[in-house]
Amino acid sequence: MQSIMINNCDQRISLLQKRFSQAKIKYTEDQIHKFLRYYDLLIETNKVVNLTSITDFDDVISLHFVDSISILNFIDVDRFNSIIDIGTGAGFPGIPLKIMCPDLNITLLDSLKKRCTFLEFVIKELELEKACVLHSRAEDIGHDDAHRNHYDLCVSRAVASISILSEYCLPLLRIGGTMVLYKSKRASEEIIEAENALNILGARLLNKVDLNLKTSNDEYDRSLVVVSKIKETPVKYPRKAGKPEKSPL
Repeated sequence: MQSIMINNCDQRISLLQKRFSQAKIKYTEDQIHKFLRYYDLLIETNKVVNLTSITDFDDVISLHFVDSISILNFIDVDRFNSIIDIGTGAGFPGIPLKIMCPDLNITLLDSLKKRCTFLEFVIKELELEKACVLHSRAEDIGHDDAHRNHYDLCVSRAVASISILSEYCLPLLRIGGTMVLYKSKRASEEIIEAENALNILGARLLNKVDLNLKTSNDEYDRSLVVVSKIKETPVKYPRKAGKPEKSPL
């Protein structure tokens, strides 16, 4: 039994290394083992808390891990001092980014307590320093002096339009800060729809990076939408919970 388990571990390490290499992502042995441990914690907790519908090891690597850290090929994340991940869920992209960039000061924001408890456990188990979990809503911390105009980089893989996510994220950024949104192939349409929101909230589009990521049986498209905050966001934003979704800017 022991030899089978070791072999399985070796196979998982090999597959993880292969997927990272295909994505041109550099890694250390310690980082590989942290990702393996993260996967085990994710799958075990997912039995009692709904964290993800994606559980196959290869698919988790591609659709969660590689997807989360694909930003590292295009943006020097290490130059940012403080980062917040809005609607992090099971920790994506925040935890993978933290594993790859251990010096980051990162805040993981989620509105569900059970997910926050899981994230706190992951941080402890993986011994991730300078990482914290915030159980709250973006609409609330956007008016909290401890968080408003505080962060250098805001990332989000949350399922919402660019207009909605901009209202959540931009109030939290310093002027000159950067927002990176992980979007689908519909990103170009959403960018056009978000022009008014970006103008109102004090931001401008910097770039859209289109990626093609491989899974065990398929490929899928990912767009990274990069936005810069160029002026102060009006104090009335973000609006109260539910308003951004019901009436996007």
